[in-house]
Amino acid sequence: MRSLPYFCRGEVVHGFGRGSKELGIPTANFPESVVDSLPADINTGIYYGWARVDNGDIHKMVMSIGWNPYYKNTKKSMETHVIHTFKEDFYGQILSVAMVGYIRPERGFKSLDELIAAIHSDIEEAKRKLDLPEHLKLKEDNFFKTPVSTTTRSDKIMNGH
Repeated sequence: MRSLPYFCRGEVVHGFGRGSKELGIPTANFPESVVDSLPADINTGIYYGWARVDNGDIHKMVMSIGWNPYYKNTKKSMETHVIHTFKEDFYGQILSVAMVGYIRPERGFKSLDELIAAIHSDIEEAKRKLDLPEHLKLKEDNFFKTPVSTTTRSDKIMNGH
């Protein structure tokens, strides 16, 4: 995928309400405007990279892009699991992400337990890969050094690299 690394930023919106409740794996969802702006060569599937909420610390993340076949979604989504424990939800805050690598394509699962096991495996793979020097350096990218301000919160969403 020529578009990687891919940087994007947008307000965290309410998703399907499954991440924390059903899966025990909280996710932050981007608005449709960010999803619709993805380059054509960003395939559906599972990605890993770096994430920051507002002007906070930068953390490892894993992201699902697509239709979530287990749930048979009719709307494409970008669901980011930031690999960090937050004290509270951050709806309405700005999520900045750098997608740096691809783990696997989307696939269907026979059970919820099988899906949860796959997500945990994706998280472990993301952690390992993000410790590689070529990925660690992206944590220091200027994209994350730009402070999020009230002007960032407008409808003008930054996409691309």
